[in-house]
Amino acid sequence: MQSSATRLLLAVSLLGAASSFKWMENFQMPSIVNIGKSMQADSKFGAKKLVVITGTSSGLGKMTARALLRTGQYHVVGGVRDLDKMEAVAEVEEFDMDCFTPMELDLNSFSSVHNFCDELDAFRSGKPIDRLVCNAAVYQPSLDYAKFSEDGHEQQMQTNFLSHFLMISKLMPEMGDAPDPRVTLVGSVTGNDNTVGGGGVYPVADLKDLEGLGAGAKDPISMIDGYNFNGAKGYKDSKLCLMMLSNMLHDKYHKQTGIAFSSIYPGCIAESPLFREKRPWFRKYFPVFMKFVTGGFVGEEEAGQRLFQVMHDPRCSKSGVYWGWNGGPREGRGAEAIEKGGQIAGAGGAGGGWDSIFENDQSDKVCDVEKSAMLWKYTTQITGAEWPAAYQPKSPCPTLTVVAAATSLLNRKEELERMKPKAGMVASSGSAGMPSGGGAPAVLDQVFKKVLGELPDEAVGTAAR
Repeated sequence: MQSSATRLLLAVSLLGAASSFKWMENFQMPSIVNIGKSMQADSKFGAKKLVVITGTSSGLGKMTARALLRTGQYHVVGGVRDLDKMEAVAEVEEFDMDCFTPMELDLNSFSSVHNFCDELDAFRSGKPIDRLVCNAAVYQPSLDYAKFSEDGHEQQMQTNFLSHFLMISKLMPEMGDAPDPRVTLVGSVTGNDNTVGGGGVYPVADLKDLEGLGAGAKDPISMIDGYNFNGAKGYKDSKLCLMMLSNMLHDKYHKQTGIAFSSIYPGCIAESPLFREKRPWFRKYFPVFMKFVTGGFVGEEEAGQRLFQVMHDPRCSKSGVYWGWNGGPREGRGAEAIEKGGQIAGAGGAGGGWDSIFENDQSDKVCDVEKSAMLWKYTTQITGAEWPAAYQPKSPCPTLTVVAAATSLLNRKEELERMKPKAGMVASSGSAGMPSGGGAPAVLDQVFKKVLGELPDEAVGTAAR
């Protein structure tokens, strides 16, 4: 009994001393290699933030990269399929090549994603990634049949969603040390069926029971829901998946990493190269319709400013948000719209500036927790993504550690009493799931080990004397 009491007193007395060294838990002695990397990173980036954007050779990605570079506060890495095209675009747009680094990335290939992340890792010289933007996408609404990637997945599904899922899993651990890290996924009104654009235009995004994804989503399986191919629906489903992913990342990792996860809809960029596979008549009249009828049109440059805002504006450091701009897309149509050249303020429409940003509503499908869990499970299996264990931060209070361990004795006693057969009890009787051992000495041993770990008997004996 005296030995047990001594153990408890020793454990409690050392708690304060042990917690004093908590700050050293992640401390690493500086090495020549680490010092060299730090100096190399400072020389390469200075005080600039490091931004990674997929799809910077055209459309939204190009305009966003241009806006970032013009501030002089960012170094942008652009992931693109065609480096020669990117070089030409960068020259035309007058990108500062001292602050812009194109890297080859084909999102139709998981191998290319791995190679891109490895090249990026070597390039950044240990500097944390401050921003990651999943922007690149393909849209194949006119196809009567599915096109498959080199990995055997439908191209829209892999380019827009699967490969970005894999990329985030590989790059997210390199963002935690940044002062204000943000991951932004470009969603779409078409993936959010609580709007006219998403719920009122056939086909509607709907993953159903994810039977296609659950079966591996490999050729000839072309749709996440497991039914026959529809190009427009495949695109919308991929955007729905991205928006669900943003919410899942927020729920799992925001508190433990400090990363702000968000999705955005910058407006309908009706003149974007994204529509290059639509029929000629559509490409001609769709921008006119969006400008002067719905008011939902937004130009590439303004859309780029909006995505730039989510990466730059301190107000957008909030996690778990689906960002949008303006309200009332049908306001100011007709003659007024023509006088303004189609610049109508509205939800997703042009105009309004930075102060028109708001936290947009998400549909029930986007917020479906059970389906999101299935999506996460199946996509992890398909991509081979490796995620860090998700946990919620817990109180570091040492008193809580001691009290919790000591309470286990009383808890065991009460639970055993509760498990005695009585009317209304349907669970298995006995002590299944209960901790073994009992009595004060055993509990004190648990407390001691919880605080100090294993201790040689000689040390305890010396303390007792």
